[in-house]
Formats: sequence, C-alpha cells, structure tokens
Amino acid sequence: MSNITNGQLVPAATAAAADGPEWVSEPTAYDAILLAGFGGPEGQDDVIPFLRNVTRGRGIPEERLEEVAHHYRHFGGVSPINQHNRELKVALEEELARREIDLPVLWGNRNWDPYLSDVVRDAADQGYTKLIAIATSAYSSYSSCRQYREDFAMALDDTGLAETVQIDKVRQFFDHPGFVQPFIDGVRDALLAARAANDGLDLGSEVQVLFSTHSIPSSDAAKSGPASRGFDDDGAYAAQHRAVAEVVMAAASAALELDSSTTVPWQLVFQSRSGPPSMPWLEPDINDAIHALKGGPTRAVVIVPLGFVSDHMEVMWDLDNEALESCDEEGFWATRTPTPGIDPVYVTGLVDLVLERRDGVPAVDRPHLTDLGPWYDVCRPGCCENVRLGFKPAVSGLIP
Repeated sequence: MSNITNGQLVPAATAAAADGPEWVSEPTAYDAILLAGFGGPEGQDDVIPFLRNVTRGRGIPEERLEEVAHHYRHFGGVSPINQHNRELKVALEEELARREIDLPVLWGNRNWDPYLSDVVRDAADQGYTKLIAIATSAYSSYSSCRQYREDFAMALDDTGLAETVQIDKVRQFFDHPGFVQPFIDGVRDALLAARAANDGLDLGSEVQVLFSTHSIPSSDAAKSGPASRGFDDDGAYAAQHRAVAEVVMAAASAALELDSSTTVPWQLVFQSRSGPPSMPWLEPDINDAIHALKGGPTRAVVIVPLGFVSDHMEVMWDLDNEALESCDEEGFWATRTPTPGIDPVYVTGLVDLVLERRDGVPAVDRPHLTDLGPWYDVCRPGCCENVRLGFKPAVSGLIP
C-alpha cells in the first residue's frame, strides 16, 4: 500500500483533513456520500463464504463457522443487514432531496456484495473523487471504527485509486442527538409498557434496564480511543456506551416525570462474544446478567440494543431469541426497544454529520449529548489498535 499516504499525515484525505486536525473547520466540496456497511449473506449458499470473509486471517475452524451459520440458517440464510442498508440509503437520499442537497449516496460493504472496492471503482468512473463516508457504527473500537478505515484504504489500494480518490469519514456519532433520541423514545415507551403490564410496578426497584452492545476483546477495548484521553482499562468503547446510557436514562425519566427520588436501575451488558474462553472479553454477558437478577426485586426487564444502528442478526438472534428466552426462564416480563433503523431523527442526524464536514462547522457548534464529544473528525494516532494484528494502513486518521 505504498501509494496510500501520498506524503500526507492523513492518508487519502481531502486537503482540509490532510494535516490531521481534531475537527476540520475548512469547508470541503464532496462529490458523494459513501455509506459503508458490514454486509451479510442473502441466501443459504452465501452463509459460509460470508463467514469466511468476516473471519479471514483469524484461523477460525470450519466447525466454529458452522455453529455461527446456524443463526443465519434459522432465518433462511438471509441477514437483514443488507436490506436495512438499502432502506437507509433510500432514506438518506430522500432527506437530501428534501433539503435540496445535491449529493449522491453510494453503498458498499466490508464483507459482502456490494463490496467497497467495487463501489470505489464505480465512484471514480462517475467522476466522484471526494467521498465523505458514513460507517454504520457509532462507537470507537477496532471493529467499529478503525477496521472500516482500514477497509477504505484496502479498497483504494485494490483499485489503484489511492492517488485519485479521497475518502474522509464523519465523526463517531455515539452522542449525536440523532442517534441517541430513538433510544430515549424506546426506553420511555418500554417503561410505560412495563408499568401498564405489571400492576403496581415500582420503576425504582422492580425494573432493570439492560443496555446491550457487542462484546469485544479486553485488549481491544483498552486500546479504543486515544490514550491521551485517559480512559480506564475498558477504553473509550465502554466509556462512550456508559455516557450515552446515562443520557438516555435521564431523558427517559424526565419524559415520564418520575419523582427525583426515583432512579430506574440499569446496567451496561455485552453480547455476541465469539473468542476462545482463554481470551478475556468485556463482561457481563447479557444472559448472565439476566439470570443474576433471579431472586431479587426485578419483575420486568427492558433490553436496549444501544450498540447497534439496526435490527441485524445479532439483535434478532442474541437479543430477540436468546436474551428474551433467558427472561422467560426467570419469569420476567421483558421487551426489547427499537434500534434507530431509519427513524427520521436518525436519518436527519446522519445528514447533519455530513454537512458538518461539507461546511466546516466549528467544534463548538457541533451537537453532542455527553462530555466525551463531539468526537474527532480525524482519528488520533494509534487510536483503536488491534493488538493481535498490529497497525495496517487506514484512511481518515493520523498514521499509524
């Protein structure tokens, strides 16, 4: 990938971002938006090839892939994630048209068709050489941010377009109001439903709100976010989730006009662990957390998929299947709140994030709901290292 740097501090960046400012304050005339998804199989024959793509280079045995394949085969071998991104693309296009913003939306995946390399090549063929990317992940970690940036770099290298196409990326949007508001609405509605379904329910003691996100290796968590921010051993990844959960609970409680002495119990939990037992991952697992509530005052459980932007496979299987089964086993009334999906507030927020970069909006004028934000436009050096793989070329951040 010798051509990816072009002698810049930030590889393949537009002029406004090339020197690596924390927040870009110079307007940039982008040609198109690149919506970057994870990708997923769309039929039974796609499942194993897709899982091989996802786990390439990790030495995962075929028998383990078959275990995971069972989740997809349960739904006919079709992951909902591609359809969700098709719908999000259309929603973004409609919002851009409503606001009379002339920016086409391109969609590419990391692990399945349409692949990012093909989309970048098609973009260049159409004369789109300045792209602003939206990755469908809100938080900071290797898998949710840096790996996307590495895949952008790989796409430029694979296509030979590293000196032609520039790719910037919107900031991580974990605390942007457009992302957070759907969760506030979901928790508010779920608490109302819990109270209606459980006579005499005490929201201050008999409900447990579980904010769930994808577990990651502890070593990756520790490296998430820039070291200069001084996060604890769980890094920016866990800190961002906890900060957003606090905002959601405060806003939902205010919407319900709860007495100031009533604090609804909540905790951050994790799901979808895939590593060997010998490797520490973030805990507690959501099912363990549910079973641990047995024998206490809990009567109702509200599950909030805080780490996810849409109802993809790990929401449908790990939460709607396994976690709700665990609640049923313990006799808890339970519900799972919606993900942002194509909620108009979320879609509007994504367009606002693009306009921040197009217009060079100063950091002081950027909306954020926690003290951790607004997050950086250009990732800091060494941010979100994968300890096992080391640093690979990546765009939208300072080297390495």
